Order: sequence, then structure tokens, then C-alpha cells
Amino acid sequence: MNEREKIIRLWFDMWLKQQDLGMDKIFTEDVVYTESWCPKYENLKTVKHWFNEWNTRGKVIIWDIKQFFHKENQTVVEWYF
Repeated sequence: MNEREKIIRLWFDMWLKQQDLGMDKIFTEDVVYTESWCPKYENLKTVKHWFNEWNTRGKVIIWDIKQFFHKENQTVVEWYF
């Protein structure tokens, strides 16, 4: 498994376990995170707040990775949520 796939799996695991297992290790302070349906969160503090707040009222039950697509410095994930 390559490093990008490990990072993505860690991010999915955080949601499944409802725990920050190292966001500081996978995102920079100036991260811009855009959800699949368009909401955007700018900076690490905002991403952490969104993650923590969302997990007070919701729970990810399943988030399976179907496949990865790699091209140069980009990775796309096909997943089931």
C-alpha cells in the first residue's frame, strides 16, 4: 500500500472510530477541505471543529474504499458511504 493510500485510510478510520487519530499529520495548517457535495472548510482548526461537531450528532457506520486511482501527485478514491 502506498503512502497516499495509508493517509486516506487513516482519514476514513477517524470517521469510523469518531476519533482524531492524527489530523495534524495528514493536513497542513492551511488545508482547504472540500466535501463531495461542495461544503468547504479552510484551515486545520476549522476542519477539526467540523469533524468534532459532526461526530456529536452523527456516526459513520460504513465507509468502504472500492478502489484508488493515482495520476502523478493526485489520488482519487471510489468509495461506498
